[in-house]
Order: sequence, then structure tokens, then C-alpha cells
Amino acid sequence: MKILINTILGSLIIGYAFGCFNLSYIIAKFKGFDIRHYGSGNAGASNVIILIGRKIGLFVAVCDILKAFAAFRLAEYLFPEAMAGDLNYAGVLAGVGAVFGHILPFYMGFKGGKGLACYGGTVLGISWKLFVVLFLTALLIAIITDYICFAPISMAFIVPLTVGITYGTWIPSAIIAAASIALLFKHRQNLARIKSGEELRFHFLWRRSDESERFGIADDGKEIFNRKI
Repeated sequence: MKILINTILGSLIIGYAFGCFNLSYIIAKFKGFDIRHYGSGNAGASNVIILIGRKIGLFVAVCDILKAFAAFRLAEYLFPEAMAGDLNYAGVLAGVGAVFGHILPFYMGFKGGKGLACYGGTVLGISWKLFVVLFLTALLIAIITDYICFAPISMAFIVPLTVGITYGTWIPSAIIAAASIALLFKHRQNLARIKSGEELRFHFLWRRSDESERFGIADDGKEIFNRKI
């Protein structure tokens, strides 16, 4: 029992520590503003794309994926005996811990990002093939709906089910479900903005002018607008 508790706590602490490294917040601070007070109000890669630009935003997204992946691999290495079927549940716990660290970083007053990239990093830790398939599925959902938020909302249901069915064990799925609930909770405001017509559409990533005029964002992505959308 003591070993189990140490594994659970150790994995979650590792994940939370990695997740707390919020690059979007750090970059924005270096540029002289708090990213949570502008754009979508989210301390994550999508808001970096809105406020600063695509290249830096995509870099932040990759880093957010990799921090959860790194936490997964570290916990997997430290707790090799923590197996549920063919999956190391310590790694899954660390990945989920990274999601919560990104969403609730202590030094930011527990007001961070939405955790989608870290969620993806957890899937990457489980299987790179599964990551590719689910990433393409999420991308297709975003393209069809023209809203990014429908991708994480869909993945919150798809990922736990897919992992459980693929690996024949529901312990990792139950752990991932905790992160899924957090994702759904964090994206509830996006649904409200869609209803009110205030949510940026997905095609903003490559056709900024359509949404820039509507929301007062400079086409070059370098002008910070001073209201949340």
C-alpha cells in the first residue's frame, strides 16, 4: 500500500511540477503584459497565436506537449513496476498531473491555461501512433466545425474510451478521465462565446483578416487588443 501511495503521489508531483512551467505566460511577461488579461484570457498556445503570432504560438504548443511527455517518461522510469496491462499508469498519472499543473499553476494564482497540449502530450507518452491518429481526428473536427474548442471537447470523450478499448484496461482511462473533466470545465466559456458569436473561428490561423476586423486584432498578430474575446 505504501509503495502504491508513493507511486501515485510521486507521479502526480512530477507531472504537476512540469505542467507549472507555463511558457506562454513567461513569454508574455518578457513582452511586458499578462497574457491572461488579453485576447481569450487563456495562458496557453492558442492565445499566444492570437496575440503574438503563429510561429511563437506553435512553438509554445510543442513545448506544452513535450513537458507532459517528459513528465510521463520520467515517472515511467522512476516507477517501472506501476503497470496496468501494457501501460505504465505512473506515466499516465504524471501526464494528467502536467495537465493540472498547466491549468492550476501555484505561482499564477492557480489561473493557467486550458491543458489541451499537455493532454496531447499524455497521449504521446502512451503511444505515438495513437497520438498521430487522435491528432488528425482532432484537426479534422476543428476544420469541419471551424472552431478549435470542439477538438478538445471531443477528445475529452474519445481519448479515455480509445485507450481503454485499445489496451484492454480501464485504470489508465479512469485516470485520463480526470483530465478530461478538467478540459471540459475549462472550455465551457468557449461554448458560451460561440453562442454569442464572440469566439474566434479556426480559419483565423491562416486567414487572419476575416476575424481581425471583427475583433480588432492587427493582421500581423503583433498588436495586443485590450479586451477579452
